[in-house]
Amino acid sequence: MDWKALTMTFALIFIAELGDKTQLATMMMAAETRSFLAVFTGAALALVLSSLLGAAAGEVLTRFIPLAYLRGLAGAGFVVMGLLLLSGRL
Repeated sequence: MDWKALTMTFALIFIAELGDKTQLATMMMAAETRSFLAVFTGAALALVLSSLLGAAAGEVLTRFIPLAYLRGLAGAGFVVMGLLLLSGRL
């Protein structure tokens, strides 16, 4: 087990997820349903599955596309999404 990768990933994802739309949606679901355990379990499973897909995609893509290109594509994707959000088209 690569403990450095584990702790760095945990810290990065934990900080990135604080206050984002996923956390707000989870909070609203818990408030509406008043079912903490069901909402927590559903949200946790969804985050685990989306993380599994992201990690698998990252491993597979690096077999075919150099990491430098993937970083550039990811950065460009974030810029495009930010511009679309600012323009009101997303």
